Amino acid sequence: MRYGILFSGQGAQRSGMGVELMADSLFSKIITEASELINLDLFAIMKNEHGELNKTEYVQPALVAVSYGIYRMLERDLPNLPIKGMIGLSLGEYAALFASKAISFSAGMQLLTARAEFMQADADKVDSTLAAILNPEIHKIEDLCHELRSKGKQIYVANYNSPAQLVIGGIISDVQEAVTQIEQKGLAKRTVVLKVNGAFHTPLFNGAQEKMHQQLQNVNFITPTLPVISNTTVMPFEKATINLVLERQLAVPTHYGAGLQYLIEHQQIDTTLEIGPGKTLTRFAKQISPQLKTSHISDLDSYQKFIKEYRYGSQR
Repeated sequence: MRYGILFSGQGAQRSGMGVELMADSLFSKIITEASELINLDLFAIMKNEHGELNKTEYVQPALVAVSYGIYRMLERDLPNLPIKGMIGLSLGEYAALFASKAISFSAGMQLLTARAEFMQADADKVDSTLAAILNPEIHKIEDLCHELRSKGKQIYVANYNSPAQLVIGGIISDVQEAVTQIEQKGLAKRTVVLKVNGAFHTPLFNGAQEKMHQQLQNVNFITPTLPVISNTTVMPFEKATINLVLERQLAVPTHYGAGLQYLIEHQQIDTTLEIGPGKTLTRFAKQISPQLKTSHISDLDSYQKFIKEYRYGSQR
């Protein structure tokens, strides 16, 4: 087996994510250390008893810390797991860069917290959202967005997730107008307006992008120990340009589907392991390459199941 690790992005969060994993001493240490580094109670955010996970500035550090904590447990328990590359969906790129040691955990958590604050500020400026478009006629939807922008609307393609899913984003009223036209013209099988508080990866986040430029100036990156494929360039992150790519990432579309295809073609992965809440990236993986073998780890039960199945399989 040749594994590609998939790290969940924003939107995958759920109440209680990672809480039961606090029973593991290494995971608990990572969550505690991250909380102290950024002066946030990540355990309380994970529990979400007061709706903390509705805020971008809280979701992002919590989700990445949970994903990274699970990865560190895997490193400890399966040190010889044949990982050939990694990709994260948007925010998940940070977990991948932590895991590949391209940035220190301390510097990474502080950078991530600044990113979340910048994005929250842009999200608060204007009411914007995203909509998932299922089984889309991609080129026709791109043309529709272009046509609407020519009429003064703010609507953009935000995510190219797989051949079967596109995400558009913009001002709420403009997203609703685009969705109506997509449905009326039969340009997709289904549309779903997402429960998010911002049109991420569109020009509505140019302000956050500009702030990240300054934030990234003094961050020291090193060459990743494993290939991490960028959603922005659809190429492996390289030490010299990680800062430039992370800056651009905030306000341009993601190309997760093409990035995973890169891992399949260039790293010859045949198996994916999704780390983080839910199975969204696993579903995308199957849409991109149905022959892939897939697994996921989102909680203690699925972690223990994966460890047991991998050890049993490797001994056969």
